[in-house]
Amino acid sequence: MERKRRSWKSKRLRRWFLRKQKKTDQFRLDEFSDGGEDEEDSTDNSAFYSIEADPCAANDELRVFVGTWNVAGRSPVGSLAVHLDEWLNIRNDAVDIYVLGFQEIVPLKAATVIGAEDPTEATNWNQLIGDTLNNKYGGSCPWLQPVVHPITSDDGPPNSNRNSPQITAFPGKDDDGIQFEQQNRYRLMASKKMVGVFISVWMRRELLKRYDISGVKVCSVACGIMGFMGNKGSVSVSMSIGGASFCFIAAHLASGEKKGDEGRRNYQVAEIFKRTCFQRLPEDGDKLHPLTILGHDRIFWFGDLNYRLYLEDNLARQLIKEQDWRSLQQFDQLRRELERGGVFQGWKEGNIEFAPTYKYSSYNCNRYSGGIPSRAGEKQRTPAWCDRILWYGKGVKQLSYFRSEIKFSDHRPVSALFSTQIFMKSANTNTRSPAVSVPVPTAFPAKTPSATVNEMDSEEAAAPTLLSLIEKDVKALQTSRQTTI
Repeated sequence: MERKRRSWKSKRLRRWFLRKQKKTDQFRLDEFSDGGEDEEDSTDNSAFYSIEADPCAANDELRVFVGTWNVAGRSPVGSLAVHLDEWLNIRNDAVDIYVLGFQEIVPLKAATVIGAEDPTEATNWNQLIGDTLNNKYGGSCPWLQPVVHPITSDDGPPNSNRNSPQITAFPGKDDDGIQFEQQNRYRLMASKKMVGVFISVWMRRELLKRYDISGVKVCSVACGIMGFMGNKGSVSVSMSIGGASFCFIAAHLASGEKKGDEGRRNYQVAEIFKRTCFQRLPEDGDKLHPLTILGHDRIFWFGDLNYRLYLEDNLARQLIKEQDWRSLQQFDQLRRELERGGVFQGWKEGNIEFAPTYKYSSYNCNRYSGGIPSRAGEKQRTPAWCDRILWYGKGVKQLSYFRSEIKFSDHRPVSALFSTQIFMKSANTNTRSPAVSVPVPTAFPAKTPSATVNEMDSEEAAAPTLLSLIEKDVKALQTSRQTTI
């Protein structure tokens, strides 16, 4: 009898809690599962916030091209425009958004790592990208004249000019003071450089009228030398499109193929999760844009992640010669990280059906560096898939995952095409939100964190799992919501 009474009280308390939550202000939180078809809904551990849909609005497919390329400190000169056109695979406006991440757009030497940021190379790359996307070589570039906005959320080296103007073009209408030429199909939405890590986001200009776009922000996190230098780290872009929030993270993680080096990479991933913050701005108004990476609906993480193979060099080269990518993937560090959980728990990556992208012997060469017999002056490196593209969140479908054969550096560029559903603007309102039920977990399952190695400390430290990072994210969003209210 006593057990039945406790069970009845528990159910009554749960119903009261759900009613209480429905009366609170509605706000968006991150989707806490990977959205598998076999996943079952449970009301025991989650409350649901229902957001009313505008009946006048319709959903549409948005195609997002994500690319990453380590250019080994080389400037975009000469015939690179032809190669870039091949990489971006431009044809008949098939892509709505181009998100391009680069690593080492400047040589990683003391002057560039410690000194103030120089925007020259970022401007050159944006110039080339814009020319390629808009099929216009030379001349003035009205699409490259962004609204200058100082970003204060950067986490860069102490000697860098953090408040220098960022190339961040906030979306608007064609009457925002920029005269578009008819052939300029794509507009620069946001761009951010930190030493050699660089991200550039472009959108088809007609989509600016079709979708409600807001909250375009950038952030950088430096976690290289001494834990805070910009030779390694990330640059990120946050934006809301059609009621869904997007986050794009271009990263360059710690190198090395010695035992334990993967721990340093995991540690830097955790640091990027914790330290990336998109601060609220006065122009946000009453819109609660996500503050952190995991607060977004759809997240794309890409770059030279530097994960290697748990395999001897000669065996790796033999599998590459046989093009046995499935067998080779069994020894891939990042694939194991995805399977066992940890900092990338719940993330997804498409099936790799191409050769390792690093390290090639020299420019204009199809031969991997090292091997037996090794050539004089060459670094002995086991080939690996260092350049990767991951995603997290529901409503994302990968259409392709491939590498390009541009012999510009010792890395080959990697690209992926994604499809996602977006809600268009309603004719009766300027903003809207899609109908969605977002689970908010009231408890997190216990999970033993994996051990990683701190780059600046010899002793082992526990690496947070994705669930622990989400828990911190929820607390931060709830605190922000209470402050706003």
